[in-house]
Amino acid sequence: MTTNTGNGQSQQPISNLEYDFVTVLHNKAEAVKAYDTYIKDAEQVGSQPCVELFQKLRQSDIEHVQEIRQHLQQVLQHGKM
Repeated sequence: MTTNTGNGQSQQPISNLEYDFVTVLHNKAEAVKAYDTYIKDAEQVGSQPCVELFQKLRQSDIEHVQEIRQHLQQVLQHGKM
């Protein structure tokens, strides 16, 4: 994500690493939200094994979101981990 300032120098409003973590965080957050729908769908058809798998996957993504947020915070403060 590079822009040109007009004087030949490039200026990055956000580093590639910051962008990567923001993008992954967004995708994981969307997945967590989607799992709520998938869990309800499985509940509607009475498939407890599917409910449990979706819940497990959702919890895993929640844990990933927390870890990604910690990394992003470090990258924002220090430019890297």
